[in-house]
Amino acid sequence: MPTTEANDRVRLVFSLFDADGNGVLEADDFELMGKRVIAAVPEAGDGAKSALLGAFRRYWQTLVSELDADGDGRISPEEFTAIVLDPQRFDATVDEFAKALAAMGDPDGDGFVERPHFTSLMTAIGFERPNIEALFDAFRPVDGDRVAATTWADGIRDYYRPEKAGIPGDHLTAGTVR
Repeated sequence: MPTTEANDRVRLVFSLFDADGNGVLEADDFELMGKRVIAAVPEAGDGAKSALLGAFRRYWQTLVSELDADGDGRISPEEFTAIVLDPQRFDATVDEFAKALAAMGDPDGDGFVERPHFTSLMTAIGFERPNIEALFDAFRPVDGDRVAATTWADGIRDYYRPEKAGIPGDHLTAGTVR
C-alpha cells in the first residue's frame, strides 16, 4: 500500500509532466518537458542531453505500453499512479531517468551536482524554488555547495518508491497545491 507521501509525490509529478495542462499525459508532454530540461544546462554534453531525452521518451513508452489499453495515447492521473508506484513495472524506467537526470546535473563529470545546475534542472521540470532548495539541502551538500550525483539519483529512485515516507523528496510536495 503506497504511503500518503508517495501518493502526494506522484500527484505532483503528474501535474508537472502534464506540460500542456489538459489533465492527461501524452507523448508531446514528454517531448516538451525533455527539451525544456535539456535547455536548462546548456553546457552539458551531447551524450548527457541525448540520454535524458531518451529517458523521457522511454518513460512515456513505459506508461503507454503498460496502460493505454484503448490506444488513445493518453494516460489519466489514476492510470499514472497505478504504474508509477509499482516497482516491478516501473523500476527500470525510473533507474534510467534517475541516472540521466543526475548526469545532466554533472556537466563536468566530476561526480557532483552543483546547486545552480540542480536548481536549473528542477526549475525546468516545474518544481517550486523553495522546495528545490529544501531538497538540495536535505541531500547534505558538501564542499562547494554540491551533492554527489549518485545521491541525487538515489533520491529520485526513492521518490517513486510506494513504501517510502520521510525522504528528502518529500520536500518537493511541502506547501504545493496542484
